[in-house]
Amino acid sequence: MRSLLMVVALAAAGWAAGAVNAGAGAPSGPAKVAPAKAAARKSAPARSDADIEKDIRARFARSKIGAEKYQVHVQGGVATIEGKTDVIQHKGVATRLAKLGGAVAVKNHIEISEAAKEKAAKNLESGRRRAQIKRGDARSEPRSQTAAPKSPHS
Repeated sequence: MRSLLMVVALAAAGWAAGAVNAGAGAPSGPAKVAPAKAAARKSAPARSDADIEKDIRARFARSKIGAEKYQVHVQGGVATIEGKTDVIQHKGVATRLAKLGGAVAVKNHIEISEAAKEKAAKNLESGRRRAQIKRGDARSEPRSQTAAPKSPHS
């Protein structure tokens, strides 16, 4: 009950302040508040393209995809990644690493090898993998007694 009264009191105080400002020539109604993200962008100093590029290269070097396979260029905050890979997932990882490194956008020009494409096609043809079981499908192994969910009534 107290919290409800506090909310009503704060709302009334805000309305009263708006009414006072309206008489002074300020626009009436609630004041517009800038979104948190926009405020954070304005307050954070802009990073140079060289800093963003250096950060992206460092992230590539620390990751399993490696930095030597790919060329990274940043211009106007937009990262361009070029190179070749034998693992399909590396293309998506490179995009995520570039965004985490500070790029506002990413142009991913990484080429995926034909061998990797064929491998992915074979995986799709063979169907679902063992770990990907839909609910209701029969299991190859019965659940153990310890893994069975316990009912709240026992």
